[in-house]
Amino acid sequence: MSMNKRSTVYGVSLLLASLLLLQGCANKVAYQSASDVETTSIDFGSTDLQQIAAKMVDSLLSFPPIVQVTNERRPVMFVDKIKNKTTEHIDTESITDTISTRILRSGKFRFVDMTKVAEVSQQMDFQNKSGMVNQNTAAQVGRQIGAEYMMYGNLSSIVKKTKNVKDVYYKFTLKMIHLESGIIEWSDEKEIRKIREKSMFGM
Repeated sequence: MSMNKRSTVYGVSLLLASLLLLQGCANKVAYQSASDVETTSIDFGSTDLQQIAAKMVDSLLSFPPIVQVTNERRPVMFVDKIKNKTTEHIDTESITDTISTRILRSGKFRFVDMTKVAEVSQQMDFQNKSGMVNQNTAAQVGRQIGAEYMMYGNLSSIVKKTKNVKDVYYKFTLKMIHLESGIIEWSDEKEIRKIREKSMFGM
């Protein structure tokens, strides 16, 4: 084989090897179950959210005084914002959304959405004041049902670090208060602790 041919073959082989290497390094995407344990980082994640929601909902719906009340009727509740007392940027609205959705689907409570008061008021004004809506079908002002209970809470954390270890402790506290009496009817908390140790390679 001539020198030129050998050079050409070598060049093609090198090119193919490079392409295969690049293909092997390319990002791969795969679907996973949303309930799988998420361990990509030590920060607050989807598994933490699911654990918190499951614990809070099970605790509330199995609490004897709440069981007694909800066996007779479906009380109306609203959920206040969860206070984020950690140093992380955490979407606490996702936590309350998951908790309230699970409670609602249990059939034990009804909810009013205080985040949509302005939009509801705008729609009520349109139906009753614009002159464009048949008043026989317009939603009547002053007929909304007031909430009996409010749910609220906070998420806090304690972070400790050494050269090779990071320890994060989360505590989520949730309470339900009876609005008229001011009595806390139920409260519970969920603790989560996560530890990350550096490997021998410093990763």
